[in-house]
Amino acid sequence: MTDFWKASGYQLLARGADGRLAVTPDFLRAYLLRPEMRPPEDACREEMALHAALMEDPARPVTGARLDALRDADARENWAVWLDFRDRLLAAGTLEGCYLRIFREGARGVPALFLDQLVHAILRGILDGTPSGLRARAGEMLFRQQAVSVDGGRVRAADWETVEMLAASGGFGNLGRLVVEAGTQPRGVDLDILDETSHAVYWDRDERHDTVLDVTFASAGLDALCRVLELWVAHFLQTRVRIQPVQQIRDERWIWHVGLDAEATAIMNGLYNGEEVGEERLARILALFRLDFDDPAAMRADIAGRPVYLGMAMTPDRRLRLKPQNLLVNLPLAGAM
Repeated sequence: MTDFWKASGYQLLARGADGRLAVTPDFLRAYLLRPEMRPPEDACREEMALHAALMEDPARPVTGARLDALRDADARENWAVWLDFRDRLLAAGTLEGCYLRIFREGARGVPALFLDQLVHAILRGILDGTPSGLRARAGEMLFRQQAVSVDGGRVRAADWETVEMLAASGGFGNLGRLVVEAGTQPRGVDLDILDETSHAVYWDRDERHDTVLDVTFASAGLDALCRVLELWVAHFLQTRVRIQPVQQIRDERWIWHVGLDAEATAIMNGLYNGEEVGEERLARILALFRLDFDDPAAMRADIAGRPVYLGMAMTPDRRLRLKPQNLLVNLPLAGAM
């Protein structure tokens, strides 16, 4: 099976007997090698020494006094944020343990970029060996913001960052940007839509983020997203669930729901509480799902056997930002995670 998502750092991690990804010195060094972590040429001697010491031993304790010795205030703040994140990783021992602790204890102070990077690496491990380019592309939705198009009844998700880049340059890099700035509209660039017959092209383009996933009801793309979400829950919570799209919620005993993003959470909360939700907001719902536990005993006793409804919705500016942590902390589990 072709390797994919090399930028995730998955190959730098060690997989434990339980399938979880153990933090390694090389994984931490990869952060230190990023351009934003490398001291600039005009950095002070203390920052250069700190970077060199951590490259030698990424788990080395760093005192507050050593940080205070850095002359540049922005550098002090950046190092403090990264060291706090590093310490969280080291304390948890695994990426999965760190991710869960962050949302149990509060994500305040942890940049969203670091959370996305954790999801990126964890999902790479979960999907290791998958033959489906559709599932891999669906997995990107859990850690990369999507731009949504709704046209002719079809709902399609493209990588938001890629769409923004193409909109600014017409797909022709710096030359395209110059053309746009000059007031000339360059030739449009189409992104390829993956389906059951074309999904194999994903493996040659996995780092380019230039493919589109059709998540219309009953589409192969939406099915792929369901399977990824099932694997996500099983990996973290050691319980199997079945997730299927539904066109609407017809359940007089609707008792539990989880929004897969902030917009869906707000809309579903309003519907559940009997509030008036306008047509404009309802139109932002892209998909609804029914989640069932294979083992009802894994659920809270008072609602065991009942379905959990999930929702996915775009923002007014047609963006989709999934929050995969919601499926880990908001399901009605019988015991603590």
